[in-house]
Amino acid sequence: MRKSWKVMGLAASFAVATSVGIAVAGDNHKHAKGDKSTHAAAAKIGQPAPAFSLTGYDGKTYELSNYKDKIVVLEWFNKDCPVCQKYMPTMKETAEKYAKKGVIWLAIDSTNSRTAKQNADVAKEEKIPYPILSDFDGKTGHSYGATSTPHMFVINKGTLAYAGAIDDSKGHGEAKKNYVSDALDSVLAGKPVATAETKSFGCSVKYKK
Repeated sequence: MRKSWKVMGLAASFAVATSVGIAVAGDNHKHAKGDKSTHAAAAKIGQPAPAFSLTGYDGKTYELSNYKDKIVVLEWFNKDCPVCQKYMPTMKETAEKYAKKGVIWLAIDSTNSRTAKQNADVAKEEKIPYPILSDFDGKTGHSYGATSTPHMFVINKGTLAYAGAIDDSKGHGEAKKNYVSDALDSVLAGKPVATAETKSFGCSVKYKK
């Protein structure tokens, strides 16, 4: 009888521990979906976008101040993120479409274990038509409050006009609305962005700890 009670007690303890483990895993999954509580965003809609000077995999230096009269899109990127991989065609298509209208598109990689050589290789392999900038110390990512890959930002002549997801699919199914395209269309037309902020989704940014 004593053995059976011990077995039941152990089973109950295991069940509690398992349920706690699942709850914690669930919370971690929320952060991976772009929970804004992960980092307090310094970048605010309608305010000057945080300045940066980053080196691309091509060895060139890219400074936001060089595009003070331009519209700039920032895409937080991680070549190993399955969501980034899935959205590469969308990103390339959108970037090429608006490049014809003078929009600058820059990918930024804040993955602490990444190298510029790795990004150069993936850019060549996937034929990514825009530079991938190295932010491996995470300073620029933290200054923007980037929480996921991809996390998108649209900057209109130095002022942050949009921040959030690439589209409304939440990573599943077909998108009905491309938030970045809508924001760019509004900015190019001299109109306010109707949906200026959304919740980003994707893999969590793998910042240096």
